[in-house]
Amino acid sequence: MPSQEDAVQQAQSDHQQHLRTCRQCHADGAPCAVAKHLLRAYNNARRNSSRTT
Repeated sequence: MPSQEDAVQQAQSDHQQHLRTCRQCHADGAPCAVAKHLLRAYNNARRNSSRTT
């Protein structure tokens, strides 16, 4: 079972990778809906991690 820290790192990695590869984020100069969703997932994972430690 993955740890909370693993979940935080994975969520952060997913968000950063999306920002590097998304054409819409680059073209608009603003995060797309997927980027916003991934950032929310990362923030939630980070928040949950801090509550359990």
